[in-house]
Amino acid sequence: MKPRAAKGRRQGAVSEEAARNPAGVSRPLMVQATQVLGAVLSFEHPADAVLSQHFREHREIGHRDRGFIAESVYGVLRRLRWLRRIAGAEAGPRQLLLAWLARGEGWPMRNFEGLASTTERDWVAELKARDSGEGDLSVAERADLPDWLAERLLAGSDEAALLALAHSLNRPAPLDLRVNLLKSDRDALLARLRADGFEAAPGALSPQAIRLGGKPALQKHPAFLDGSFEVQDQGSQLLGCLVQPRRGEMVVDFCAGAGGKTLQLGAMMRSTGRLYAFDVSERRLARLKPRMARAGLSNVHPVLIAHEHDAKLKRLAGKADRVLVDAPCSGLGTLRRNPDLKWRQSPGSVAEMVVKQGSILAAAARLVRPGGRLVYATCSLLEEENDAIADAFLAAHPQFRAVAAGEVLAAQGIAIDAGERLHLSPAAHDTDGFFAAVFERLSGPADAPAP
Repeated sequence: MKPRAAKGRRQGAVSEEAARNPAGVSRPLMVQATQVLGAVLSFEHPADAVLSQHFREHREIGHRDRGFIAESVYGVLRRLRWLRRIAGAEAGPRQLLLAWLARGEGWPMRNFEGLASTTERDWVAELKARDSGEGDLSVAERADLPDWLAERLLAGSDEAALLALAHSLNRPAPLDLRVNLLKSDRDALLARLRADGFEAAPGALSPQAIRLGGKPALQKHPAFLDGSFEVQDQGSQLLGCLVQPRRGEMVVDFCAGAGGKTLQLGAMMRSTGRLYAFDVSERRLARLKPRMARAGLSNVHPVLIAHEHDAKLKRLAGKADRVLVDAPCSGLGTLRRNPDLKWRQSPGSVAEMVVKQGSILAAAARLVRPGGRLVYATCSLLEEENDAIADAFLAAHPQFRAVAAGEVLAAQGIAIDAGERLHLSPAAHDTDGFFAAVFERLSGPADAPAP
């Protein structure tokens, strides 16, 4: 992050103190950033939820000052092991913030004038001169990962590949849009965005994707308000392409969440047929409804279920043409956006996820008709949440066969070396980390009833 200019830094008046600081940062802003960082580092709640709550409670904070707080918090989270190495294992939020600005952002000493005490500035000067001892760091420390996670990723990789992956995970994610095929097409939306001064290019992987430069505010843009696009990572968009829904079909999004992929599937179906959006969270499904209206979809049916064996699912047994299981997972493929996850997850939480994933996939499979398609997906990088689940499912369900993900995508003109299963990573594809396996239901006897 470059030092910010004093002019145009935020809406409303700019304090004289901030205007005098070379970085355009005031002492109250440093205090707020420290407070938010302290709340985040308790790891009681997701970082994005803590930030959102703080900004709701402090609506007077301008856009650029919000950016400073968020970027500083995420910077510390991404490099937390390294920062604790150079600042000390017992360093508190204030010291970690100062260390990040000094070493991570490369602030010169003049930027700390007026923001830090004399004692703190002396500490920062010593910190800037200190050798971080890179040669003595473990692989996990160099990767800024907890030991257990580095060990699991190394099991299917080598040290160089792990460090390349970790480096990519420690960069902020780019901003991808998905064109709503009901409202526009990619060329038309590209022209519209470029005419409004956005740096926009076609997505390299998804035919529905546009990649924007920078992090522009989009929520009030007319093309967003009229439903012409949604924000969605290209990797996530490819999951919808693997489902490949058609007009008039019965399609199920088994773990719909707030409905990003549901909206994509509905648009690909041209708002025909029936698209069921199941989820166990009433709050998440409630967020889907206004998004459906903005997208112009009339074929989506949100359904709240208590669990994967809810009786509401029985009436669809053996009827669905296509079922997507975007399973609850560790989320470790999204560390560019959610760097706190690597510190909030644990071997125990992953083990619990694995049990749940297998149960959800088996339950969703009962809905697929003979000849129908089932897609299992996660945003995880861990083998036990991905290939191991797919392998166990095939071993226990002979009425299904594997379908090569690469062939499904190639048939749609999507050129990606996916092979049998889709493995996406920020290092290789500049997307979030995603996994997907595709199965087809063979003709045969019905599944055993749910327990």
